[in-house]
Amino acid sequence: MVQSQHFPARAAQLPLLFKKKFKAKPIILALATFFVQNVYAADSAQIDLPALAVTGNPLGVASDELVVPVVVLNGRELSLRREGTLGETLNGIPGVTATQFGPNASRPVIRGLDGERVRIMQNGIGILDASSLSFDHAVGIDPLIIEQIDVVRGPAALLYGGSAVGGVVNAIDHRIPKEQLDGITGRAEARFGGADSTRNGAAVVDVGNGLFAIHADVYNRKTNDLDIPDFAVSSRLNRADGTPRENRGRLQNSNAQSDGGAFGASLTFDHGYIGASISTLSNNYGVVAEEDVRIDMESDRIDIASEFTNLGGLINRVKFRMAHTDYEHVELEGSEIGTTFKNRGLEGSFEAGHAPFANLNGVIGFQFNNTNFEALGEEAFVPTVNTQNRAIYVYEELAIDKHKITFGGRLGRTIVDSKDTENFGAGISNSFNPNSFALGGLYTINDNWSLTSNLSYNERAPSYFELYANGAHVATGQFEVGDVNFDKEKSNGIDAQIRWKDAKNSFSLGAYHTRFQNFIGLFETGNDIQVEPGEFLPEAQFRAVPAEFTGLEAEGKFAMTDNLNLLVRGDYVRARDKRNNDYLPRIAPFRLGAGLQYQLNSFTARIDVLRAFKQDNTADNELQTDGYTNVTALVAYKLPIKFNAELFAKANNLLDDEIREHASFLKDIAPAGERSVLIGLRADF
Repeated sequence: MVQSQHFPARAAQLPLLFKKKFKAKPIILALATFFVQNVYAADSAQIDLPALAVTGNPLGVASDELVVPVVVLNGRELSLRREGTLGETLNGIPGVTATQFGPNASRPVIRGLDGERVRIMQNGIGILDASSLSFDHAVGIDPLIIEQIDVVRGPAALLYGGSAVGGVVNAIDHRIPKEQLDGITGRAEARFGGADSTRNGAAVVDVGNGLFAIHADVYNRKTNDLDIPDFAVSSRLNRADGTPRENRGRLQNSNAQSDGGAFGASLTFDHGYIGASISTLSNNYGVVAEEDVRIDMESDRIDIASEFTNLGGLINRVKFRMAHTDYEHVELEGSEIGTTFKNRGLEGSFEAGHAPFANLNGVIGFQFNNTNFEALGEEAFVPTVNTQNRAIYVYEELAIDKHKITFGGRLGRTIVDSKDTENFGAGISNSFNPNSFALGGLYTINDNWSLTSNLSYNERAPSYFELYANGAHVATGQFEVGDVNFDKEKSNGIDAQIRWKDAKNSFSLGAYHTRFQNFIGLFETGNDIQVEPGEFLPEAQFRAVPAEFTGLEAEGKFAMTDNLNLLVRGDYVRARDKRNNDYLPRIAPFRLGAGLQYQLNSFTARIDVLRAFKQDNTADNELQTDGYTNVTALVAYKLPIKFNAELFAKANNLLDDEIREHASFLKDIAPAGERSVLIGLRADF
């Protein structure tokens, strides 16, 4: 069980200013909880909300009509695959792995690209946290309250930000109601068990009278230290440098406690809405790389959004979104505050769509953000930085019978200013003009077969830590050094996919190749830097090198009988530093998966097998990773009651295999959990 001393009262730990900053949080949670409890007591009928627009196309077309590869998770499918982090929820989708810094901090990795190159968004606005700076920092989203997740594989910088050269993950919720609602709709979920003894619950409610709609949600999650199949330290690391194999059967300091909630409201009309929401999130979790360090994270966010369609005239639809985020986390070393990270800023976009003419349909948009990042304390390895981005973009689709051509461009301006600080010296200003262009097409062969292809040229401005890092980064065990002379990162990419669909059967096979003129990566120099008397860390420098990423992705679903489906998937990525043809670090291995899904009336059963092969294409100073086989199973039963309620059980790692993700910095000291079973109950109305 989680002991109370693992989560000491914040009042005893944090300065007065830090406590005052979040004094509104109990009000938000109390309001959301009160609202949820009261509407659950009301009599209501089932109400179906319309499907949400798919990320990757501002024109609202279906996912199978998109040129770029997009995966959409929502409804029951998303509910049953939820995990404790966004990265683990998406891990296993073709082309998607996770950084897996223990069970509490995990960002998605798309096609071998992570960090700043994968843009994580909430309702189309970027998440403001510190997760791209360091892999031990959790993403500022909890999957418990998400209604839909869209994953764009491949360059999406054109529409969603100059850094999104690897892809986009957009988490969508109903916190700002967008559709007219007359009545009550909602869902609730509770889970218990698993390798980390999860105890979590969430409730989401929307209520409206046809004109005014209100949303409330609240959630809570607690976990124990993760149970693991064997020792935390791998045998490879033990043989390589003599690190002792300790802590058998349990991953020390991996427990967590988190909670959050939101309240939102909108005026809804026949062809639009105006709304706002306020949300809060807190997360206190152990950093598995250091047994006495915890992270106490808080994030408050205010969103405003509006959209109107069918306006008539040349401009027939407009959309506005804006979010202000106040993020802060402290790294607690015992009862002392070691380092504080703050990230505060504003991001927004305005988009206008024009009426179709000559089969041409499209939008023009303006996107902006202004963020202020601070790192204060003994482990601050980057200075205080202000980052500003401005960009305009155009996206157009030309329909030609059943075919389609897409094209567009993005022109941007980025300013990254470091401030005068005692540890980093005088401030430095860098400015960039990143531009991106894309041309794609969808060719419909017949009613079953289609081909898609996308050509892109992308430019990315270096991030603040790639420019200004200069200090010990304990999470990665390196002394990191940036380069203020970096130019824009430039890449050219091609993506092609063949798709087949016949009734309930579907299959797709895709290939991609991306060539970077100057890929900015973190490379060990072979030197050691003294950080304390007698204590040294290996030096790692951010360098710009020519690089190539090539890969394959496949997935399919085949109806074997009316009740039984066969599911298949697979992916492979190869990434090289073209200076010397060496492999790049932390690239996921070749993976193949298959599953069977059976459904009869109220009963559902599923079994999945994922084989990840050995990764021996490694960079210098990087250990190989053994392959693993992960067998998972699910059974679910819809209860015969008034509400739509379902009882389910999930079994993970049935073979009790030692699972180590090669994309993780901690793969050799923090494996995935042992064989376990989790039970849950979900209901919606």
